[in-house]
Amino acid sequence: MKNQSPSFVFADPDQIEQVDVGLTRQVLTYGPDLMAVKVWFDEGAIGYLHEHYHSQASYVESGEFEVTVGDEVKTLVAGDSFFVQPNTIHGAVCKKAGVLLDMFSPAREDFLEE
Repeated sequence: MKNQSPSFVFADPDQIEQVDVGLTRQVLTYGPDLMAVKVWFDEGAIGYLHEHYHSQASYVESGEFEVTVGDEVKTLVAGDSFFVQPNTIHGAVCKKAGVLLDMFSPAREDFLEE
């Protein structure tokens, strides 16, 4: 699936990659202007504070997360979401194991590198 722009993505455990301690992700579908990514967090896993030039919208599918966007910190649970402007510091600490669905515009080229 890497280096393609799939119209359909099927659940494939071979496409899930370990990205850090307690964090795995699967690039779902993407084109040059938009990408969807599913990220699984173990309890206590950290999406360290970082920034990038992409806009990001994230939806909490399950679990509980302490999310930082800029100077704000909020606790989010299933059904909540957050938005990150380009070049804004953000990160998440997983308080209860869960899943985030992240959307990026434009697509994260760095996620497609093999």
